[in-house]
Amino acid sequence: MNPIELINKYYPDQTERRRILLVHSQSVTKKALQIVDAHPELKADREFVREAAMLHDIGIFLTDAPGIDCHGEAPYIAHGYLGADLLRQEGYPRHALVCERHTGAGITLQDIIDQQLPIPHREMLPLSIEEQIVCFADKFFSKNHLDEEKTVEKARKSILKFGDDGTERFDRWCVLFL
Repeated sequence: MNPIELINKYYPDQTERRRILLVHSQSVTKKALQIVDAHPELKADREFVREAAMLHDIGIFLTDAPGIDCHGEAPYIAHGYLGADLLRQEGYPRHALVCERHTGAGITLQDIIDQQLPIPHREMLPLSIEEQIVCFADKFFSKNHLDEEKTVEKARKSILKFGDDGTERFDRWCVLFL
């Protein structure tokens, strides 16, 4: 599969949201592939990681995030499951799981309920090693500061808003991936 073909379908040329999505996704992909290459013992599917990292944020255009040129109706936190729905419709259920499970360090059903998050009530935790790698790599890049990679501490802080258990997962990934 060619992720750019799907991006082309949903992100018109010459839009700022397309540029932001591509730059961000390329940064996440590069970091994710560095992790895969540095850890052959994990036996991660490199090609799948490449594709999924490029597509993990495909749902942002459906959200209301004017700062990144997205003018949809859903709150930004919904971009993961919305992108997952889109990829399932396109026939990519495995890629869809990466979209759905990459927000924060994954979001537990309990955190969704406790925080009254406007997303479906189900576990959204990255399970496969590929899902975990893409989720982890994504924490180092923002769509608002495309030119900088976050430090481990800044990346860790960015997930606190999704619940404290996310930091424990992130810390485990630091040991596993760095």
